[in-house]
Amino acid sequence: MLTTLTDQGLRTLQSHPERLREVNRDVEELGARVLHQWISLGQFDFVNIVEAPDSETIAKISVVLGARGSSKLESYELIPVDTLLDSLSA
Repeated sequence: MLTTLTDQGLRTLQSHPERLREVNRDVEELGARVLHQWISLGQFDFVNIVEAPDSETIAKISVVLGARGSSKLESYELIPVDTLLDSLSA
């Protein structure tokens, strides 16, 4: 999940840095788990590796968090390289 903070999100992070960990707990309450999280110096502010049971859960998280107005989210489903290679060999 790639995240870009809005102006509102930047103000919130500056005034309440602990909010970032609270959002990670929100993700868990919505049915997923943040496995890794990095600050990114580029087009996106955060790169998050999130584990969820299905794509619908990630879509729900994107809608719920995005509706708050503090961030814009992009999610990508990752497929292990071995899975691709196995399907090409079949």
